[in-house]
Amino acid sequence: MFSKHDTESLCPVCLRRLDAVYEEFPADSGNIVMRKTCPVHGEFVTPVWRGEPSLSGWHRPKTPSFPEHPRTQTERGCPFDCGLCPEHAQHTCTGQIEVTQRCDLGCPVCYASSPVQKKDSSALQDPSLEQLAFQFESLWRASGACNVQLSGGEPTMRDDLPEIVGLARKRGFAFVQLNSNGLRLGREKGYAAALRDAGLDSIYLQFDGPDDATFLALRGKALLEQKLEAVRRCGEAGLGIVLVATLVPGINDEKLGALLRLALELGPPVRGLHLQPAASFGRYPWELATAPRLTLPEVMRKLARQSEGMLQVTDFHPPGCEHSMCSFSAVYRKIPGTGDIPQLSLIPPQSEGGCCCGEDRTKKGLSSVASPLIAAEGARVSREFTARHWRAPDTALNNDRNEGDDFDRFLAQAGLSKRFTISCMAFQDACNLDVARVRGCCIHVVTPSGRLIPFCLHNLTAMDGTTLYRNGTLSEKGGAGGGDM
Repeated sequence: MFSKHDTESLCPVCLRRLDAVYEEFPADSGNIVMRKTCPVHGEFVTPVWRGEPSLSGWHRPKTPSFPEHPRTQTERGCPFDCGLCPEHAQHTCTGQIEVTQRCDLGCPVCYASSPVQKKDSSALQDPSLEQLAFQFESLWRASGACNVQLSGGEPTMRDDLPEIVGLARKRGFAFVQLNSNGLRLGREKGYAAALRDAGLDSIYLQFDGPDDATFLALRGKALLEQKLEAVRRCGEAGLGIVLVATLVPGINDEKLGALLRLALELGPPVRGLHLQPAASFGRYPWELATAPRLTLPEVMRKLARQSEGMLQVTDFHPPGCEHSMCSFSAVYRKIPGTGDIPQLSLIPPQSEGGCCCGEDRTKKGLSSVASPLIAAEGARVSREFTARHWRAPDTALNNDRNEGDDFDRFLAQAGLSKRFTISCMAFQDACNLDVARVRGCCIHVVTPSGRLIPFCLHNLTAMDGTTLYRNGTLSEKGGAGGGDM
């Protein structure tokens, strides 16, 4: 049975901090909403969890892990003191650095609101290599050898991207991933190989669906063939590839099975499928108050139903790093199927050394652990898991600390090449933001000043487009907005 409980959130109009409550509505429906009331702008009710598996059985307790070297002090209270502040309850798993705000697409849905810009235009000035080196250094001092994701805008707009990858490697980061739409990777011969030679490990490839209708709706162009060419070139270059789909109800939520089968058909370079229900921040073609929403259990059920027996809802488990309501994941082994497309068989978390969560599950696979997980340990395991499984199998093996003899290495590589991850991350916007979830965030954007901001807060957008941290509203200027106002 779900227990009604309190938290804190923000008003989606003025971004003032508000008391909020999670409650089951309608009663006994299994559907959970967040309810909050602004004294100026009224009540807001937002769905956060719909149906099975139940939220009450999904919770995973964690022991907080506070920053060893907080950069900011607690003055106004969460979420207005990020940097990270002393009260942040989770270490960095992935540090994201935006290397440009330029983009060659200008998608209708874009968390960064990146404008379309010609490659040779200088209207938006990119951070210098010296500036980026400072950000890498700031991330290292705050978080040590966490994973790094280069983002934007579209990072491949920069001709010096291989040098940026090299900067991350030189500072000591062992896993470097590129968040990209893939257009240049597929278009330019030898480009993926140049990035691999510079030290890049993985491509976090925007890939919303199995057909051009999906790309036309979400990206404004028919891009399927260009995406497939990017996969081919990145695979040939020895880069691991994760297909990343933004999910919007009525556009691609009923195409998950077809997308999964396409991912499997593309072979060993595609290491996994990662799903992101659309959050309403940045640029989006709907009203925030009536935004289309998919919750984690809905995505689990859709995946299971459309997989035609390959997946079960009970395969998926809560995270051991971020807050329980933020994500789910599972690891599979590819097994022979009909024709050229393999099938998937679940690898139990115990055989993975805890997978990316380290939990013991009940026979339903959805219960919390008996004792709280130490958050810092969850972050460590998650970082290592991502680096091992999202690289190409041969490079993942080369970075393994226990290489063993040649025969052991052969067996290990064979095992890695057959593994496939499925994961989903539910980002928060101004309607469903939960301060408790923010404090447990492990994906941090490194600002030009060197501060670390939880991803959802960095991109948060009010109904009128006002940002909380992006563009320096709080993270660089240190004063606008905030408090209970």
